[in-house]
Amino acid sequence: MVTNLPIYLDHNSTTPCDPRVVEAMLPFFNSAFGNAASRSHAFGWQAEEAVKCAREQVAKLIGAEPGEIVFTSGATESDNLALKGVFEMYAGKGNHIITCNIEHKAVLDSCKHIEKLGGEVSYLNVKENGLIDLAELEAAIRPQTILISIMYANNEIGTIMPMKEISAIARKHDVLLFSDAAQAVGKIPVDVNKDGIDLLAISAHKMYGPKGVGALYVRRKNPRVKLTAQIDGGGHEKGMRSGTLNVPGIVGLGKACELCLLEMEEEAVRLSSLRDKLENALLQLDGTYLNGSREYRLPHTTNISFKHLESEALMMGFSKELAVSSGSACMSATPEPSYVLKALGLDDELAHSSLRFGIGRFNTEEEIDYAIDQITKTVSRLRESNPLREMYKNG
Repeated sequence: MVTNLPIYLDHNSTTPCDPRVVEAMLPFFNSAFGNAASRSHAFGWQAEEAVKCAREQVAKLIGAEPGEIVFTSGATESDNLALKGVFEMYAGKGNHIITCNIEHKAVLDSCKHIEKLGGEVSYLNVKENGLIDLAELEAAIRPQTILISIMYANNEIGTIMPMKEISAIARKHDVLLFSDAAQAVGKIPVDVNKDGIDLLAISAHKMYGPKGVGALYVRRKNPRVKLTAQIDGGGHEKGMRSGTLNVPGIVGLGKACELCLLEMEEEAVRLSSLRDKLENALLQLDGTYLNGSREYRLPHTTNISFKHLESEALMMGFSKELAVSSGSACMSATPEPSYVLKALGLDDELAHSSLRFGIGRFNTEEEIDYAIDQITKTVSRLRESNPLREMYKNG
């Protein structure tokens, strides 16, 4: 029996803070409230030690060294720092960046900003499964190319990019590789050395940590990556990101990473089972289509189109029972269809009829059964009153 309504199925947008993460953070709001940069007394030392511990926890999750972790306010800031920081620092080498057309807006908008500064950006198209063409990537590299920026996993369709193959191409041409891994870290194994990634963005609130805190991994050797700071003042974080550290948030990020390292493998099996149950039931409905890759994707994500139905109408139909989304949270204010789905080749109508489901740590099988029932009823009810549907059925 499901009693806690609405059921939350939008974990790609944000996740609830794990109670164990909250518990770890609480002392740093009151009794241990020191500034991590205060080196002259015990309050500062305590905060500094907590930050050091969190740095180790984050590094361990992605196979990095603690000294390669730069704390930020989240993946959006990490994306900005990586792209703009590399563009400025390596201006003497070149001004060309390669990315792809289904990246998060934080990457795409940073690239647009770089273009205004005189940089050149190549935007790779994706295939209908959401993957880039590796031959196209290699063909796009020029002597002036300084950075390839490809997300680890897409936030709307869950497609996982072939990072090892991408990094092999980057290394072959002596080009740095950056990946926005906000959706991947904590959900699937990510190892910056095995994957050959030079810069990597992380967000706490995508993996049961607090909002407003994240990190950027910056490789220190083979090669040593340098960045031009985008926030100046005080020289915090080895001069790469000034500003008083958000100690409670950083502690929460560290704890979230520790929990993911311990539980991720088992959690992925459970979540993919729930995802498949939901997906298989909904795809039995007439006029439904799976978007993205079935083979290469995150264990908790599915994106489904419901032909001849507006996603907004669908969501309104069960808004008191279920919390889902029609795409990226950062784009929810715009009436345009998802640019990610359009990039896969969907027409406007089908892109406008899509729902993204993100299943999470605290969802139960009973909740998935309830969701299937509510969505099925809503689809049937809306289709009965849709004249387009009847016209389509009658040819």
